[in-house]
This record gives sequence, C-alpha cells and structure tokens, in this order.
Amino acid sequence: MAGRPRDERARATILRRAADIASRDGLEGLSIGRLAADLGVSKSGLFGYFGSKEELQLATLRAASGVYLDEVVQPAMAVAPGLRRLRRLCDAWLDYSQRRVFPGGCFFFTVAAEFDARPGPVRDAVAAAGLDWTRLMTRTIEDARQLGDLVATTDAEQLAFELIALLEMANATSLLHDDPVAYRRARTAIHSRLESAAAVPLSTVPGE
Repeated sequence: MAGRPRDERARATILRRAADIASRDGLEGLSIGRLAADLGVSKSGLFGYFGSKEELQLATLRAASGVYLDEVVQPAMAVAPGLRRLRRLCDAWLDYSQRRVFPGGCFFFTVAAEFDARPGPVRDAVAAAGLDWTRLMTRTIEDARQLGDLVATTDAEQLAFELIALLEMANATSLLHDDPVAYRRARTAIHSRLESAAAVPLSTVPGE
C-alpha cells in the first residue's frame, strides 16, 4: 500500500493544524469546512479522514496528546525519579506553555474549560487526559517522597493539586493579560513550595 504513508502524513498535518486552531478557539471552533479552507483542500477530501465533527474533535485530542507527551512528559521521564524529575516536569510544562507550542497556550487548559460541563464522548476524553496528567504528577511526587527527597508527611495528591494550579494560573494570566512575568512568578512559587516540602535543601538537588 504505497499511498498509505503519504495519507498518514497528510492526516497528521491536518490534525496538527486542528490542534492549533482548537487551542485558541476551542474544539467547537473546528469544522471540516474551516479546516479545508485553512489548508487549501477540498471538504470532500477531509471527509475521507473524518466522517463527523465529533470524530475530528476526538482525533484532534489524540494528536494534541502526542505533542504534550513529546514536549512535557518525555523530557521529565529522561530524568531520574525524585525531586529532580518533579522539577523537570514543572519546568517542561511552563516551557511548553510559554513557547506557545500551541498558539493558544496549553491546549488542554482551553478544551477543559470548554467541555467541563458538557456531557458526551469529547468531555469524557478531555476528562481522561486531565486525569492522566494529575496521576502522573501525583506519582512523580510520591516517587520523590519514597526516595527521601520530600518529607515523609508529604501529601502527594495535595501537592499535585497545588503545583498544577500554579502551572495553569501562569498559562491563563500570560494569555489574558499578555504577561510573560506570570511564568517567572509561577517558577518562584513552585520553587518555594518544593523547598518547603523537600527533605534536603533544594540547592543541593542537581540541575538539568
């Protein structure tokens, strides 16, 4: 099937553009017609990849998850477990948002706000992605606690909630107020919070 790789490349290009649009305008801002016009292709050609708007939305979510994995998760997983990995996970997220890997900031922050009160398959997929991220952050914290990098009384779920809140606030503030200082403030707050939870001085933890 000689034509298949080219088809898959085209599909990936379409979905990357769809994710960029959705990061600004939400998944409801996507349509076959809009994508066709944006990419300069026929609507009938795009229907060959996505038979419905919901299918397009779900495929866009999966594509965005792949980008998120590459930009945020994999850099952290390349670092040994413990406090250093936790710091890297937070830094990678802030860098991903600040560099505007998606033009609308964090893709998942945008679509979570859009679908948090809308039942259906798309909401379920958005919720699952958010839960995966929270679980990863919690597990990373718990690993650091068990390795002795964080004090034994650290509540991993509570700390994960606080760190994610700081990350998302930086993203939201930088977008709404066009304020890059929000990322510096978030880094300062995260450093302070980790310092208070660390079993050893944070300055002794190796850098990246």
